[in-house]
Amino acid sequence: MEIEKIVQSQGAFFKTQQTKSLAFRKMYLEKLRELIISNENLLYEAIYKDFGKSQFDTFTTEISFILNDINYYLKNLKSLSSPKKAGTNLVNQLGNSKIYFEPLGTTLVIGAWNYPYQLSLSPVIAAMAAGNCCILKPSEIAENTMKAMSAIINENFPPEYVYVYEGGIEETTTLLQLKFDKIFFTGSTKVGKIVYKAAAEHLTPVVLELGGKSPAIVTKDANLDVAAKRIVWGKFLNAGQTCVAPDYLFVEESIQEQFLEMLRKYIHEFKYKPDSEQYPRIINQRNFHRLVQLIDKEKVYFGGNYNEENLYIEPTILNNVEWNDAVMQEEIFGPVLPVLSFRNFNTALNTILELEKPLAAYLFTNKQEEKELFTKKLSFGGGCINDTIMHLSNDNLPFGGVGSSGTGSYHGKFGFEAFSHQKSILEKTTWGEPNIKYPPYSDKKLSWIKRLL
Repeated sequence: MEIEKIVQSQGAFFKTQQTKSLAFRKMYLEKLRELIISNENLLYEAIYKDFGKSQFDTFTTEISFILNDINYYLKNLKSLSSPKKAGTNLVNQLGNSKIYFEPLGTTLVIGAWNYPYQLSLSPVIAAMAAGNCCILKPSEIAENTMKAMSAIINENFPPEYVYVYEGGIEETTTLLQLKFDKIFFTGSTKVGKIVYKAAAEHLTPVVLELGGKSPAIVTKDANLDVAAKRIVWGKFLNAGQTCVAPDYLFVEESIQEQFLEMLRKYIHEFKYKPDSEQYPRIINQRNFHRLVQLIDKEKVYFGGNYNEENLYIEPTILNNVEWNDAVMQEEIFGPVLPVLSFRNFNTALNTILELEKPLAAYLFTNKQEEKELFTKKLSFGGGCINDTIMHLSNDNLPFGGVGSSGTGSYHGKFGFEAFSHQKSILEKTTWGEPNIKYPPYSDKKLSWIKRLL
């Protein structure tokens, strides 16, 4: 089937009102859950072929997120979709006000390759829960996972409801020329601008989950051992190919050498070796060569080794890095951690303020004053104090960027709202209304209007 016809069929199917039924939504969410569970091995095999990701990492960072999303919506769908009472102001008495959540229609989800299941299917699940039809365009870079999702969904779901469209740049370009009621994109800021521009042609609202250089700040008042352990885990998870990974380390000068040794210790302890199941390879040669070029051999504190044949890059720490170095000019998105130092905490925050707003930021300290300054002063999508990445695992928190790191958010109720229109309804009684808003007007009526309004 041509993709234009499928999009048209989804628009027609949406107008039948079937997707608005809570029973319909739950039936297909439960079906998707069963398919994920029954095809778990297929999903493991596909992602291992793409970049050597272990079953442990695939379950904890991908499949568990998807299953938790489905379970969340199955449990909370009734309350999420119920009309919400709103206050009614004096001028609209006697009356009552409510907010209704209605699905938008036909939606497009463009997924990312680095967490190909989670970053593709979690938005689709939110779109389904909100009552929409959906086209999923997974990233072609992770080709095997794209084909796995296509097989699972297209063989079990009606295309007029949910459909996976395979392909690359040409197919994505074709999709963006079509009209959707919402576009959800996860990827680079560069491509995000292309998506945003295409969406504007149809006045289509978008959610853009992008990236940026996310800092991890460590002060002398931190628990250094815990900080080192959690930064190494967060940075080198998925070989650094994580949009919210700490992109660079900003450490207080007085503890810098001590902390670098702690980082080295945990890299050894976590056994990030070429043949390790704990450590996947870089997704392709283009990204491999881009990352290798960012490794300044003169500034390597630890690591720096790589093997092009198996696309392995050793966890690498760069020390004595300066802001104008190549590694500080773009989001790294790989296992290279540049380290910079500061003497004054407030000055460090001011330095970060001069940069683009990142998707995430992390602070390690036990000093309350520093926690408050970090929270109030810096603008970023979301983050943690004394941890990395784990804010994503709390579906009570919205996940999204700000500025060049993205627009809009999802997870939990925020995902439901992202794919819903909040329709406001004011219902008035047909009795008890004064005549002051109706002509003929008078000074006396104006006096009363001023008091009311």
